[in-house]
Amino acid sequence: MIVNYSSSSSEDETENSSKNDSSPSRKRGKLDNESSNSEPLDHGYVKSKTGKSAHLTPRLPLPESVREMFGESEEKWTDKRDEHGGRMRSFQHERGNWATYMFFPYDPEEAFLEVLNEMMVVAAAHGIPLALSEEFHLSLSKTVVLRHHWIQPFIQSIRTGVTHFQKFFCLADKLMVYSNAEKTSSCRTFLGLEISTGKTQLLELIKILDQTMKEFNLSTFYKDPSFHISLAWCVGDHTESLKKACLSELQSLIDAHEDGPFHIRLNCTELRCKTGNKVFLFTLQ
Repeated sequence: MIVNYSSSSSEDETENSSKNDSSPSRKRGKLDNESSNSEPLDHGYVKSKTGKSAHLTPRLPLPESVREMFGESEEKWTDKRDEHGGRMRSFQHERGNWATYMFFPYDPEEAFLEVLNEMMVVAAAHGIPLALSEEFHLSLSKTVVLRHHWIQPFIQSIRTGVTHFQKFFCLADKLMVYSNAEKTSSCRTFLGLEISTGKTQLLELIKILDQTMKEFNLSTFYKDPSFHISLAWCVGDHTESLKKACLSELQSLIDAHEDGPFHIRLNCTELRCKTGNKVFLFTLQ
């Protein structure tokens, strides 16, 4: 779902609760405090007094439909790695948590896909099973976790920060190898094209986005970022083998393209924020 920030006000969620001394729960609390402390409270029965005599009345059983209402909250989520190529989440899933990140999208050209397919063939010939990225984009934040009721103020803060930011363009032309931080069985190796033009504007934009991250006590971007567009990935740490075996050969496919050196030109006109299954758009000036 793609949502423009200007029309997203309906997403606001408020959690207001009012309490006063006349509420049933408070009245019951007062009565309990006034009762004799030496007399134990029977949780299975309710005392009913008629004159000076008292008898025990059984409570009505809780309807089955009411008890089933809360069964879902006790379910545990299990990460099924085989459903997404062996990848593992970098943080534990929890109901109400929304994975969130900022990015510029890249809509691939036909020439880009042709070069990319050639690169996959070369990598496979060297025993490196690369898989194409599901989507191509330039990341401008780490993936952070937002609670649902934070989404609207978070989006509003981003919108305010980038209101006067001017659109620009980037060029990416140098292949780089990256790996995520976890050097475990869930580690992944990425092949990406590094940005060579547009770094100054990207760094200025990161400063604005980091202000919002700090406001919500979330992780800011890397101190010395290598801005890039991820092309493909594989499970495990194959950084050294990919660099030694075929990185130069893959770079030659880009530099010796039949129509001249192939560069990705990324028009940075629309910043996006993906949170959960929603995408918010911010059009730059």
